[in-house]
Amino acid sequence: MTCDEAPGLGPAPRVGPGDAGRLWAALGLLLGFMAAEVVVGVLSRSLALISDAGHMLADAGALGLALLAMHLAIRPPSGGLTYGLRRAEILSGLVSGITLLVIAALIVFEAAVRLASAPAVSAGWMLGTALAGALVNTLAVRQLAHMSRQSLNVRGAHQHVLTDLYAFIATAIAAVVILATGWSRADAVAALLVVVLMSIAGVGLIKEAVLVLLEAAPAGLSTDAIVTMMRSHPLVVDVHDFHLWEITSGMPALSAHVLVAPGEDCHAVRRELEGSLHDGFDIDHTTLQLDHAPRPVTVRVQPLSDRSRVR
Repeated sequence: MTCDEAPGLGPAPRVGPGDAGRLWAALGLLLGFMAAEVVVGVLSRSLALISDAGHMLADAGALGLALLAMHLAIRPPSGGLTYGLRRAEILSGLVSGITLLVIAALIVFEAAVRLASAPAVSAGWMLGTALAGALVNTLAVRQLAHMSRQSLNVRGAHQHVLTDLYAFIATAIAAVVILATGWSRADAVAALLVVVLMSIAGVGLIKEAVLVLLEAAPAGLSTDAIVTMMRSHPLVVDVHDFHLWEITSGMPALSAHVLVAPGEDCHAVRRELEGSLHDGFDIDHTTLQLDHAPRPVTVRVQPLSDRSRVR
């Protein structure tokens, strides 16, 4: 007897109220300031400001991609896309991580040139723009801070804007150093410090996205602990063909083949296991195939005395 059930994917995860509006607000702030920063960066010959502007362009792209992914993720499944487009937000997070690393590489190249031969920098303009940029990015970060951080898509956009805030702080410090000492190479050094922050954030986003795409077990969930819990059920004989993965951020899925003691109610055991998976591990999307374990084969051996009578 086989008792198996594959529940539907369930309702699409909803974005928080006002999340799209917060993304649009942050996007407007960044685009408006980026245009002004490009002009000031060129006039003041500040690599830190120009690199910040390039990073802000990537920020704007990340926020735009986050808005698109948010829209696609809530579309219902259709055709061959049985999961819908829920992994669009994972791809968005992956692109955010890659763009951070690409921009970091470009800044490293230019910074190396400027360390070898540092041009004159208008530190006053550099300081004023950096302080204004820090204010704008603080407002953008506050917009994103109210959104759900469970989504890799949102975390990617947040990391872009947050590292840009750090970049403005580093640029302001470099400007103060140049004003106080005249050491113009502080501009390139500030850019390299920003590169370190961008690289850390970029590698983290790429790693998280790749693990989801490789269908690794979600972070924070122990496969050993889950299998042990399922096998501890008094009517479960064995659990095998166990798989645990993540459809998208915050949406773990599990499938397994479970052997139940002969003669017991498979449906009741399945319901109890699903309840335990929900309560103990917050896993709601499960596909459990339950079968009765084979009964032990009893071999009846004829007594020796009976065999002698047969002769």
